[in-house]
Amino acid sequence: MTDYDTLRVTSDEDRVVVELHRPAQRNAINADGRRAARGVRRAGTPATIADHHRAGTDFAAGADIGEAYACDIRIASSTARFGNPEAGLGILAAAGASYRLADLVGKSVAKQVILAGRLLNADVALRHGLVWEVVEPGSALRAACTLAERVGRSAPLALRLSKAVLDAQCPHPLLDDIAQAVLFESPDKNDRMSRFLEKSRS
Repeated sequence: MTDYDTLRVTSDEDRVVVELHRPAQRNAINADGRRAARGVRRAGTPATIADHHRAGTDFAAGADIGEAYACDIRIASSTARFGNPEAGLGILAAAGASYRLADLVGKSVAKQVILAGRLLNADVALRHGLVWEVVEPGSALRAACTLAERVGRSAPLALRLSKAVLDAQCPHPLLDDIAQAVLFESPDKNDRMSRFLEKSRS
């Protein structure tokens, strides 16, 4: 266990678990928390869970919610709610929340959340694809570890390049072709393909 002022970090041989820990501030992320999280990512292991786990009663209140939308895959407790109250406070939903949320749930639902202050409960978030799975309170971390293990069984280079193509600002056939060419010549691809073909013949 490594403790920062605002985070608790637990390392295993194949994953790093990051927990928000500012219960008195309802887990609002401040500048120190963002710097610590970047440091954890730079020192991450091949299968890393950036699981900003609930401490106290809140996942996070405040500036970080736009960055929570930046996660690749999200798992929510059945009691979770998602919202962006910034417009009601006279400010913008920052950290890319306006376009990230629209990419995830569609522009209509994003406008309902950001302009009209709609709160999405866990079931609605699941229905709109904002979260991968809804689990009972207290079991989100276990579900996240199971998901990380599933992702970790894939080839690391294929995962990195797939993520780069998925995260590209617009569809880019050339990037897709380059990624395919790199993977086609990778030793990991050859090993995995050989094992697959041998299993198919047996």
